Amino acid sequence: MWRVGTVVALHDETATARTITLEVPDWPGHVAGQHVDVRLTASDGYSAVRSYSIASAPNSERRVQITVERLPNGEVSAYLTQEIIVGDRLELRGPIGGWFVWRSQQTEPVQLVAGGSGIVPLMAMIRSRASAGSTVPFRLLYSVREPGAVFYRDELRALSGEHRSVIVTYAYTRTVPKDWPRPPGRIDATLITDTTWPADLGPACYICGPTPFVETVANLLTASGNDRDKIRTERFGPTGERK
Repeated sequence: MWRVGTVVALHDETATARTITLEVPDWPGHVAGQHVDVRLTASDGYSAVRSYSIASAPNSERRVQITVERLPNGEVSAYLTQEIIVGDRLELRGPIGGWFVWRSQQTEPVQLVAGGSGIVPLMAMIRSRASAGSTVPFRLLYSVREPGAVFYRDELRALSGEHRSVIVTYAYTRTVPKDWPRPPGRIDATLITDTTWPADLGPACYICGPTPFVETVANLLTASGNDRDKIRTERFGPTGERK
């Protein structure tokens, strides 16, 4: 079933990524970790469909947020990040998915691991925790190329600040901030040991990012003693589409 959403707000997360807030009057509600299909139709009848993770927590306002990263030669992502304006309408289908989700009734510690734009569904989980008033301990390990590529920078800074409601660790792969304690590099076994929940706590682990990243992190978490059945993954292909 396709629904029509009206763009009510736009926010640039980085130089190439934008969060789009849509008001969808007949939205049935969603769970953190789900996604939607977005359909764009040109004046000549040509249509394209892309899948995007939902970034927002469930809410009573029937508003849905997606964060889109502009991709090389990506006509849909270029339109959504550069041309769309408040008042435009988009067709949505969803919410979709029921396995890669976090529900506020869960009580085990949560370990989130994001690669690049894979932060989007994990941010929905973080926001859902806050909106539900949950006290479940969350940790986020966020792998990103450089400081300027971080999504939701201010919100994550606030969450990991004074009250430490979510413990956030960055792994910069190309460029690090001045005086950063670690050199640039990919997530490895040492970083997993130093920054994620101990396996004996039985954390629920969620990994999202490009396929090679997800496979590497899942293997590292398993090697560190985590139960593979408690590791949930979501993958993105080279075009940025969900798999």
